[in-house]
Amino acid sequence: MLATRRGELEALGHLDVTAAPLVTPILHVDTTERSTPDTLARLPTGLLPAVDVTALPESRETELVRWGVPLVPVIGLADGERRLVAHGAAARAYAGRALIRLRAGRDRAGPDATTSAVERVWRFTRLAPEQCDLLVDAGDVCCPADVRQAEPRIRRLLGWARRYAWRSVTVAAGGLPPSLARLPVDEPVRLERWDWLLWQCLADLGVRYGDYGIGSAQAGAGQAADRLPTMCYTTDGDWWVYRWSRRGGRGDDRVADLCRTLVSAPHWPAAGAAFSWGDHEILRRARRVAGAGSSSNWTAWSTSHHLAQVLTALRRPGRDGRPGSWRDAADLPDRHRPARPQRGETRRAG
Repeated sequence: MLATRRGELEALGHLDVTAAPLVTPILHVDTTERSTPDTLARLPTGLLPAVDVTALPESRETELVRWGVPLVPVIGLADGERRLVAHGAAARAYAGRALIRLRAGRDRAGPDATTSAVERVWRFTRLAPEQCDLLVDAGDVCCPADVRQAEPRIRRLLGWARRYAWRSVTVAAGGLPPSLARLPVDEPVRLERWDWLLWQCLADLGVRYGDYGIGSAQAGAGQAADRLPTMCYTTDGDWWVYRWSRRGGRGDDRVADLCRTLVSAPHWPAAGAAFSWGDHEILRRARRVAGAGSSSNWTAWSTSHHLAQVLTALRRPGRDGRPGSWRDAADLPDRHRPARPQRGETRRAG
């Protein structure tokens, strides 16, 4: 789930042809810029975005069927009747399907209320469950207590979801803080990926994986206020956050020093620059064969690496996020499940 900003879109634009069909970017549009449909049209072949216009007022301009770009409409349970009708038209006009986003902490509670809400969606969109992907959004998961609280709630929702023949079911969460500006500078800072841990706790159910990229799930969050060169580098269970102020005020020197530190770190991938387009760009700055770039570029490189890292992790033996398998999956014994965070643990940095 990504914002429609330059950095995130640039990272998507550099997905290779083998990775693009494996990723569904859910793009949150919070402005009525007329360039949005043109921007979506420039995404790589095989990459079909899902578009969420919940933040925009209902109008002709926000009816996705009028955008003329292949996409999947994102439907919220609280969407008005006019928007639901328009989303149904967009689904039939483009991909033949829609994505229903169920926010675990904010939408209606209880199976009966949720059933009434999704049946209302299907009535006005004229779609069947088989034409809908279900996204269960756990929201912000930033510590062990959040994981312990979210897991049983998500399991109950997935138990309810088995009533219907969804096209697919995905669990998504976000684990980064809303701002990185308070983290130490000039040293890599490690933050646990609690959202990844939550999904591992639920992976025995066969659900697909989703996240907020290198952004926060908290509403209105953003990193724009931090003017220091900043990169968020994803590994299996952690993020490594680099905020750099070394070598005075020259941006090229600071970014080059940051990138040299990153490419010499133990978590730099064995494939090096070949791991992703973003890693290639980071290595170019480490070697000082290109300029420092901007905050949008740093976001693009970090997002590119994040996408490659997640796909690599999901392809490893033992990962089963294939669509459909969740309906028949049974809970595994505890010895087959990831270790749970202990009580009293907090988000660790450094």
